[in-house]
Amino acid sequence: MKHKWIAIFSILSTVLYAAVQLYQPQIMKSIMTVMSSTTYTRHEMSDKIQGYGIELLVVAAIGIIGAIASTLSAARLAQEIGADVREATYKKINTFSYENIENFNSGNLVVRMTNDVNQVQNLMMMVFQILMRIPVLLIGAVILSITTLPQLWWVTLLLIVAIVLVTVLLMGRMGPHFMAFQKLTDKINAIAKQNLRGARVVKSFVQEQNQIESFDKTSDELYDHNWAVGKIFSAMIPLFTVIGQGAIWLGIYLVSTFVTDSTKIAQDSIGGIATFMTYMGMIMFAIIMGGMISMFASRGMVSIGRINEVLNTEPAMSFDENAKDESLTGSVKFDHVTFNYPNDAEPTLKDISFEIQPGQMVGIVGATGAGKSTLAQLIPRLFDPTEGTIFIGGKDLKSLSRGTLKSNISIVLQKAILFSGTIAGNIKQGKADATEEEITRAARIAQAAEFIETKDGQYEAQVEERGNNFSGGQKQRMSITRGVVKNPNVLILDDSTSALDAKSEKLVQEALDKDLKETTTIIIAQKISSVVHADNILVLDQGKLVGQGTHQELVETNKIYQEIYQTQKAQED
Repeated sequence: MKHKWIAIFSILSTVLYAAVQLYQPQIMKSIMTVMSSTTYTRHEMSDKIQGYGIELLVVAAIGIIGAIASTLSAARLAQEIGADVREATYKKINTFSYENIENFNSGNLVVRMTNDVNQVQNLMMMVFQILMRIPVLLIGAVILSITTLPQLWWVTLLLIVAIVLVTVLLMGRMGPHFMAFQKLTDKINAIAKQNLRGARVVKSFVQEQNQIESFDKTSDELYDHNWAVGKIFSAMIPLFTVIGQGAIWLGIYLVSTFVTDSTKIAQDSIGGIATFMTYMGMIMFAIIMGGMISMFASRGMVSIGRINEVLNTEPAMSFDENAKDESLTGSVKFDHVTFNYPNDAEPTLKDISFEIQPGQMVGIVGATGAGKSTLAQLIPRLFDPTEGTIFIGGKDLKSLSRGTLKSNISIVLQKAILFSGTIAGNIKQGKADATEEEITRAARIAQAAEFIETKDGQYEAQVEERGNNFSGGQKQRMSITRGVVKNPNVLILDDSTSALDAKSEKLVQEALDKDLKETTTIIIAQKISSVVHADNILVLDQGKLVGQGTHQELVETNKIYQEIYQTQKAQED
């Protein structure tokens, strides 16, 4: 076990601290017994009390060392476990397919990696710093309170039963509220995330008030649960105080009846009453803390369950670990491919079959929702088809290694995503070991060099979060640069020139045609003008392939293509 030795050290230091707490009242009992005794001279009494005082200081020093060691070791152990869980969760998420991430929701996964891991970390801290001390304190205090004043054993038992009953009753009422905390935290996070990401839309449509109302509603729900827990807490502490003080009062009253006797029992009772009350306080503390920790533990266990759900989820797709990385030709073949998104009643793609030869430029057109982007995302294996087979370079896509897919296929998505860092760092995500020459060549193909090379630092210029310091067209061109830098055998452009003006789009297409002659280029386009010179054009309608051919052939023979073309032509006119 990775953390075995620090865990053992933490437990031992916690037990040492608890043992010191239990032993200190015994010293105080001895001091009080000496003080109440009539058998010692003043000098003898002074010597004995001084000796017990020194013993008390030594024991207290040992207790302080144990407490410090317990706190530090528990904190370090909690931090290490938290870091391991966080890293394991992040590593697992990176093995997920796009389908897995869609099922969980990205905001939900962020909460699990942050808030849930923090809950687990706090739980570990409480377990090793407090929970390990509770059984030692409880058992030790019960035994020592009975041996201190055996006549009052039943008072100790009565205290335990009363506190346990109250704890179980109140903690049971808190449980459901903690279950709701994490769900509402997820919901608040999702609302805030959507609002901040869609700030332009919110401002454009003056939706601030609606967003505030939505956030406030969820926040109020969370407040209601927190307030309910607060009210239970407000009842818990007074109840525990009444029970504890009642038990102490009862103990003092019963001891007072013993003092009427002048026997040794009376002397022992006088010496032991303070010690007995101390142990009663320890018993009450141990049970209360145990109850409170169990309450927080219920929240921590919810978080552990949520993290385990991530760690135990198998990726929706897997790669053959024995498959070797290889270079493929750029041929693409769909053989009766059907695809259905999880939880969708109808398939998005229905029985699609076509073949693309290496080096061809192929366009894919269709109305919004026809399935164009879904088809594109099947080629780099962001999803696996529900039925049918996809072949790349004559080989089944599922038989290829992860490295083979990465080195042979690039996809440039419609929504250009840039990461904070440098321009070169973003481009190198397409090819980690790309040289300066390769980066410059790719930028010129994508028509990105013209604005990159005017910036201070050029390719080392900073990119802000989500590329907010670049325009939509600039982000798309950098995204295309990232896609072509590794000179892939298959390049997919999913409407990735939509933010470019007509001149820039034409220059990009001409550069692709000139510099990537051997690359199979698949262009998903809303505008037919973007694919009019393609070698072949696929026409999709409601998830079905309803035609393919050159622009001229489709204009003459395909009704769907004709409608799209005529509509767009009329709009241009």
